[in-house]
Amino acid sequence: MAVQDATSEALVDTLERSLRNRRIAKHVGIFLTLTLLWELGSRMGWLDPLFYPRPSNIIRSFWLIYFQNANVWFHLYSTISLVILGWVLGSMLGIGLGALVGFNTVIRRFLKPYVIVLEATPRIAVAPLLIAALGFGVNSKLAIIMLVCFFAPFINTLSGVINVNEERLELFRSMRASKTQILRKLVLPDAIPVIMAGERLALTAALSGALVAEFIQRDKGIGSLILVYTRNLNMASAFACIFTLTIIGFLIFKGMEKLDHYIAYWKYEGGRERMSAKRKRTMVEP
Repeated sequence: MAVQDATSEALVDTLERSLRNRRIAKHVGIFLTLTLLWELGSRMGWLDPLFYPRPSNIIRSFWLIYFQNANVWFHLYSTISLVILGWVLGSMLGIGLGALVGFNTVIRRFLKPYVIVLEATPRIAVAPLLIAALGFGVNSKLAIIMLVCFFAPFINTLSGVINVNEERLELFRSMRASKTQILRKLVLPDAIPVIMAGERLALTAALSGALVAEFIQRDKGIGSLILVYTRNLNMASAFACIFTLTIIGFLIFKGMEKLDHYIAYWKYEGGRERMSAKRKRTMVEP
């Protein structure tokens, strides 16, 4: 029986890998076809090469800005460090305030309407005000990114805390559980999947917030480098920077997806199986 189960599991894994490889091959084929059509359109004069540079020129620009001139690394470091720091600070503020507002009905009654009004305000419109108040430099950039990252964790944390299972909450209270125990054993496990969804949105938005700040200040960062290249009509290098941001955004999304699978493992079958196997190994070890 055990041999049959192992064989069926191996067969399922093989089929899943085959489907995944086939799906990846399909997307690679679509990407290469579109790139080839773009290259042909630019060479045949169907596309203006000034505004739609050839993919071969964009690849050459990747080599120039990353290796030959190596001028992109400083700006890349500036953007990524701001994104991570602003996301961490904005998420801490959003999760902390969301938990506080969710637990305290008095604070929720007074603060929630103002937070909703702030959320409805376009963040790009507030960016010049923050720069005017804090001046040019890192502080205003961080403030913009924190503002962009704040709302998704706040709203999701608040929703997760408020929408806790009432029957389980009454059970905890009947067992005289403390607020800390309720938070650690009930509220957080229920709210973490929702919070992680907010964190994924926040980190993606942090990259956009950093670009907005760099477009306005134009001192350093990938956003300012794109402005320099477009002002000089060096569109191939500008496209290389834009594709760099696309790759960073994709890596951010996949990284947050992996983190979500690791932290909120009980939502996913693979995570539950991994934790079950880990517990079995712990029980077997002396």
